[in-house]
Amino acid sequence: MATQRQKSWKVLLVGDHCYDIYHYGTCDRLSPEAPVPVLKQTKTETKLGMSSNVRLNLESYGLLVRHHMNSRPIEKHRVIDTRFGQHIVRYDIGEDSPVKPMNVSKFKDTSADVLVISDYDKGYVTPDIAKYLCELYKDKPIFVDSKKKDLTCYSNCYIKINEKEFKSLSRMPKNAEFIVTLGANGALYDNKVYPTNKTEVFDVCGAGDVFMSALVFEYLRTRSIEYSVSFANMIASYSVSKMGTYVVTPEDLKDMGVL
Repeated sequence: MATQRQKSWKVLLVGDHCYDIYHYGTCDRLSPEAPVPVLKQTKTETKLGMSSNVRLNLESYGLLVRHHMNSRPIEKHRVIDTRFGQHIVRYDIGEDSPVKPMNVSKFKDTSADVLVISDYDKGYVTPDIAKYLCELYKDKPIFVDSKKKDLTCYSNCYIKINEKEFKSLSRMPKNAEFIVTLGANGALYDNKVYPTNKTEVFDVCGAGDVFMSALVFEYLRTRSIEYSVSFANMIASYSVSKMGTYVVTPEDLKDMGVL
């Protein structure tokens, strides 16, 4: 495996954007009003989520990312008891209406080396926009992570999807290859399971974004999807040992012998 990047690849990243907001504290008693824990809040952290987490992870590899995302972000609030690392409740803000779709009326930029679509199905990437982007980048690698149940809008691409979402698909694309993540069991590609390292799991939030970013980076430098799946397994298994939406740092990658 190469240890040095040969060039700075350019990535066009399109997708939904959110803020992951963590409210940390301790729960020492139940509310007298209802049998629910009362959190004594000690700190709040705000992190970039969805496609913005993908961007941060891509940039950790030294990739040059041009990011198109919704201007009105969604907020995902998580309340966490720090003594046990336990999520108590999550509540979301900003999903009362779909976000404004990407404006592709004059979008013709094909200068990137790869197209990455992080489609959380919140409204920024409509089926028509997905078709347009896939056609625009049909001669270059395309990587997709989508929450849509009908994926016929995607073509000529690799689709990263978790096992539960894969089983719930209503319609499949005709011209795409699937990489199905299997949690602790690794990932499935082309009828072959690529195992992952066993690790103690603290938080799987954002692990799919970490996997996607690693997959794209390794593909750019090796042009082997098989190597890329194994590499993404390794990086994602590291990320779930951390609390909260995690961005793999250059220091992490050096420790793992990647950079």
